[in-house]
Amino acid sequence: MKNIHIICNPNAGRQIVQKNIPKLVENLKSKGDISIDISHTKGKDDAKNLALQSCGKYDLIVTVGGDGTVNEVVNGVMDHDGPKPRIAIYPAGTINDFGTYLKVPRKVEEFSKMIHSAKIQKVDVGVAGDRYFLNVAAAGLLPEVAHKVSSETKTVLGKFGYYVEGIKEFSKQMFRPIKIKIEIDGIEEEKEILFFLLANSPSVGGFKFIAPEAKIDDGKFDLLIVEHSQFIDVAAIFFKVLSGNHASHPTIKYLQVNQLKVHSDKKIDLDVDGELGGNLPVNFSIVKQALDLIVP
Repeated sequence: MKNIHIICNPNAGRQIVQKNIPKLVENLKSKGDISIDISHTKGKDDAKNLALQSCGKYDLIVTVGGDGTVNEVVNGVMDHDGPKPRIAIYPAGTINDFGTYLKVPRKVEEFSKMIHSAKIQKVDVGVAGDRYFLNVAAAGLLPEVAHKVSSETKTVLGKFGYYVEGIKEFSKQMFRPIKIKIEIDGIEEEKEILFFLLANSPSVGGFKFIAPEAKIDDGKFDLLIVEHSQFIDVAAIFFKVLSGNHASHPTIKYLQVNQLKVHSDKKIDLDVDGELGGNLPVNFSIVKQALDLIVP
């Protein structure tokens, strides 16, 4: 890899990581003739546009930020029709699901060694309407809880804390389930649910076992649907899912799919890799082994 583009979100949760970029550049340049450019994002879609412009010019994009920054970089690269650069994720956000799952090192020296070793992992990329996602798409209670809590609170409390704070917000109002029509393999069903999610890796929202059977290169999503029941304890089922202890629960459906359609008569927000990503209805599909990631 001769040409590297570092795309950095200076506002990501772990801002101390961004301060290590000069040291990272020094380490990367210490082993060979390597050209490195650094770009800092200033607003929405900056990382996406920078990544798209990098295609055909750079061998590797290093994304420094949280899951939202990674999502934008993935969208930029996937929008390019020609050969795609490799991607390395330097975790700098509050959660960093994919980087955590891959066990990407945070220490500069170890991360630099990972880049130089150039071990490749091909990964699937999900498609939600006209938007790509690397790890998860979801709608209903789970993403709503996360979005009710400010970025500052997420940074201070960490993953478990901010979900607890979100649940407190929901306790102040009556939670109403959402009615959806879901079509899988040509079979359509109407369901009343609390939430659904499509996962590419087992780790979602910082919790490691929400989709325990998920694999990042098998061409399939792991679909989790939590159906509504008048007897259900919302908080209890919520934390059961977060702990991965949900395989045999009667209101939870867990299966693997490669495409599906989800429709609702009401405006329901869709969460894509931790960011708001439009509304239902949405057609979901997956592009098998679409990108090359540098991994430990």
